[in-house]
Amino acid sequence: MHITQFTDYLSLEKKYSLHTVNAYVKDVTSFSEFCKSTFSNEEIDEVSYHQIRNWIVALVEEGVSNRSINRKVASLKAYYKYLLKIKIIEFNPLAKHKALKTSKKIEVPFSEKEMESVLIAVDFEDTFEGWRDKLIIELFYATGMRRSELINIKLNDIDFSACQIKILGKRNKERIVPLLNSVLQNIQKYLVFRENVFGNQELGYLFLLSSGNKLYDTFVYRVINSYFSKASLKEKKSPHVLRHTFATHILNKGADLNSVKELLGHSSLASTQVYTHNSINELKNVYKNAHPRNKK
Repeated sequence: MHITQFTDYLSLEKKYSLHTVNAYVKDVTSFSEFCKSTFSNEEIDEVSYHQIRNWIVALVEEGVSNRSINRKVASLKAYYKYLLKIKIIEFNPLAKHKALKTSKKIEVPFSEKEMESVLIAVDFEDTFEGWRDKLIIELFYATGMRRSELINIKLNDIDFSACQIKILGKRNKERIVPLLNSVLQNIQKYLVFRENVFGNQELGYLFLLSSGNKLYDTFVYRVINSYFSKASLKEKKSPHVLRHTFATHILNKGADLNSVKELLGHSSLASTQVYTHNSINELKNVYKNAHPRNKK
C-alpha cells in the first residue's frame, strides 16, 4: 500500500488540510483492514469492485449512514486515482461507482433576531475572554469564514486602513473580505485586552486561549454553542450554521450569488447555491407582494 506517498500527495500537491488528509488516510486504512480480514488481501492496490462493494454492504449493515459511506468511498476513489496517476494501476475499480442516495441536508440559519439577541442582549464579560468570545461570533457573522480559517487568522491579516481582512482558505487559497467599521472597532478593543494579558509578545494568531496557545476546533464550537444556547432553540448551533446565516442574510438583502461565492471562498457556484433556499423563500414573498396579478 502506497499510503505514505498518498499522504504526501494530498498534503503537498493537493494542499489539503491536516484534518482532511487524516480523514482520507483513515478511510483507506479502514478498507485495507477489511480486505485483510475478509479476503486475506495483504495489498489493496489491485482489488475488484466486488470487494469494494462487499465493504460498502458491511458498512450499511453496521448502521453507517449513506452520507458517511459516500465520504469513505470518495477517499478510496482518490487513493486509486493517485495510483493511476503514478502508473501503479491501469484501471480505477471505482470508475463507474455511483454514490448512495442521501437525503438533502438543509442547514437552518439563525434569524436576524437571534443574532441580535446574542450580539446585543448577551452580557459578555468585560475581560479578555469576554471580548474574545464576542469577536469570534462577530467575525463569523461578518465574514462567513470557516472555523479553520478563523482559528488561523494572524494579526497582520487585518488591514485597518483598508477595512479588510485576508483569509487563508482551503488549499491555501487567499481571499480578501471587507470588514464593517463596527467589527474593526471591536477588534481594536479586543487587542487592548489581549495586550494587557500577553504584553507585546509575538503571538502571531489573532485569537488565543487564556494560556496563550492557539485556539482549537472543539473550543470554537463550544463558544458558539454556549452563547447561542441562550438565544436559540435550534437543534444545531455551530460555526457552520453561522457561515450559513451570513450567506442567507446577505442574499436576502439583495447580494448577488457571484459576490457571495467570492466572500465564502467557494471554487464554484454549485457550492454556494446550497445557501440559497432561504433567500428563495424571501424572493417568493417579494414576488407575491409585488406582482400585479397576485390576488391579495
